[in-house]
Amino acid sequence: METAHEDERATVDALVETMRKIHQTTFHDYGHAVRATHAKSHGLLLGTFRVLDGLPHHYAQGLFAEPRCYPAVLRFSTQPGDILDDRVSSTRGLAVKVIGVDGERLAGSEQDVTQDFVMQDTPAFQAADAGSFLRRFRLLAATADTGQEWKKAFSAVMRGVEALVERAGGLSPTLRALGGHPITHILSETFYTQAPLLYGSYMAKLSVVPVSGGLQRLIGRELDLTGRPNGLRDAVVEFFRARGGVWEVRAQLCTDTARMPVEDASVRWPERLSPYIPVARLTVPPQEAWSEARSRAIDDGLSFTPWHGLAAHRPLGSIMRARRVVYEESARFRAEHNRQPIHEPRSLDDVLRTGAMPGLQPAGR
Repeated sequence: METAHEDERATVDALVETMRKIHQTTFHDYGHAVRATHAKSHGLLLGTFRVLDGLPHHYAQGLFAEPRCYPAVLRFSTQPGDILDDRVSSTRGLAVKVIGVDGERLAGSEQDVTQDFVMQDTPAFQAADAGSFLRRFRLLAATADTGQEWKKAFSAVMRGVEALVERAGGLSPTLRALGGHPITHILSETFYTQAPLLYGSYMAKLSVVPVSGGLQRLIGRELDLTGRPNGLRDAVVEFFRARGGVWEVRAQLCTDTARMPVEDASVRWPERLSPYIPVARLTVPPQEAWSEARSRAIDDGLSFTPWHGLAAHRPLGSIMRARRVVYEESARFRAEHNRQPIHEPRSLDDVLRTGAMPGLQPAGR
């Protein structure tokens, strides 16, 4: 079902070069290498990923083939490649690393036991394919060293425009990516893979939806970030200091390749054709949700890419193919410039040891 453009390799090379410019700019500014997108983390969490029992055959595929419980790492972030005041609002991201996964592996991850899912909080990607995204990415690179006051002012304007779009019943991934995301609690978001992946014998997109009462009560709640440049992070830390959270992992199978395309990631697959069906649960107990030690362990010590995983969940389409090379190069830059190896954990203990990260608190509330 995949059809690569003839110039795709050149496009990917240009994406890598653009990413390198962002890396070099931010490394010069910070003296530390951060991701070229989703540089700022707001929550670094440890939990469990439990595959549900009794799934129908066409949903019991790959990682979801049998009911099992795995340790998992969650990283909440926002899209820019520089570390910004949270009043520069943008698309939110969630990366999930499931640990201890057995099975036939994707090329390049044969010795690993992880399955990564990389998500954002809009159902469709902001660009159709790698070529379209390259044009947007170059604009992002051009603003990597722009002053924050200008970005905060521009973001405020974009939020006003996006609010008008949403009051009319719409949602614009482009406006949200440009700074128009509402200033709401990041834990209230539903996250999507946006681009498809293999789902055993099928093709699917995945979502992660907040289902526990504490998380659902955050939906639509605005945050006051006045004088709080790290207000999103503060809110996550405050939440998990007192309680845990549960998300449902859902799969949407492709049932119509004309209206649910593989190569165009900007198309939202219609849920009337194929609804999202629960296949797993992510449970996170109370814990310290962000610290310098956790940042060393997860921000610096791990990488997240949909190409860490099972052959049964091979990423599909132009955007996903580009991510394979771009994410590898980003991880290599960070490892070299921070002089810290980036590794794939084989157990939760591997994550905990990196950066002397504190462990979980007992889950009792």
